Amino acid sequence: MPYDTWQAPSTGTLVVELALFGLFVVGAWRVFQKAGKPGWAAIIPIYNVVVLLQITGKPIWWLVLYFVPLVNVVFDILVSLEVARRFGKGLAFGLGLAFLPFIFYPVLGFGDAQYLGSAPAAASAAF
Repeated sequence: MPYDTWQAPSTGTLVVELALFGLFVVGAWRVFQKAGKPGWAAIIPIYNVVVLLQITGKPIWWLVLYFVPLVNVVFDILVSLEVARRFGKGLAFGLGLAFLPFIFYPVLGFGDAQYLGSAPAAASAAF
């Protein structure tokens, strides 16, 4: 591609991207700590997904599905919904975790939500 038709991201764009990523990492760090996992796991690529799968109680082989295009989006939504459920939140909050993680992970991490483990009260009451 000729140089004159290609444009690198501006410094402002990079600053915004780093800020949003920072919000996600800080929020995920606190969410991991609330779930009894090491917070630093939020900054280690691939391992953070392994820990997230442990928090949600999903099988570890789901990690492979995160490498399949389009399938990874579906499974990310499913895991986000389960994270929300494990913290006593609903469907809308789970979708927020999936599509706006830089907002919803800090809300979950720094809010008053507590990790309920494998049997949240709302789910166990329904069965």
